[in-house]
Amino acid sequence: MRTTPCLVILAHPDLAHSRVTRRVQAAFEAEPQLVVHDLYARYPDFWIDIEAERTALSAAQLVVWLHPVHWYGMPALMKQWMDTVLGYGWAYGPGGTALAGKDLWLCASAGGAEESYRAMPSAPAEAHPFEPFLPPYRQTATLTRMRWLPPSVFFHAHQAAPAALDAHVAELLARLRRHPEGLDDTPWALPAEVAGERPLEGGL
Repeated sequence: MRTTPCLVILAHPDLAHSRVTRRVQAAFEAEPQLVVHDLYARYPDFWIDIEAERTALSAAQLVVWLHPVHWYGMPALMKQWMDTVLGYGWAYGPGGTALAGKDLWLCASAGGAEESYRAMPSAPAEAHPFEPFLPPYRQTATLTRMRWLPPSVFFHAHQAAPAALDAHVAELLARLRRHPEGLDDTPWALPAEVAGERPLEGGL
């Protein structure tokens, strides 16, 4: 059973009509020691309370990013959250060690079928089909000195059978409850990361 606190950063611009994310949210909110930050509910104007988010992050050992895949990436407010909260000198760079040693777990859902990602030229046949779209996530974990855990991606979210969604939620909860003993028992064959400094973005 999980004993460490967990923070879920949820980003879905139309959660009321969500089929997967809303279901996962409900299951997660029923778990003890777990806090869910619904970004679109908290910050409809995109003005993020940086200090409140950093305080919540500091209290968590496991950080979950929960969102649907939009054009092979994260929703806009999730990116805004990263840009503002994971600041230089706090999350990375000189003195930026606030997230060091924490665990990061991506739980995403994609409308397309798994085969549609595997068929892309950037997806090697022997690799997980979503692997080519993960480098920005994994490099963020590396830069902030977080431990990147094998992600969970639910494909065909719009048309998946109810039983498949039930099984997905059950598996997420089972993995969540195994933390901190391990969420990393699902192999993804990801290459080793190379740490580096993120360039300053002023003027870009």
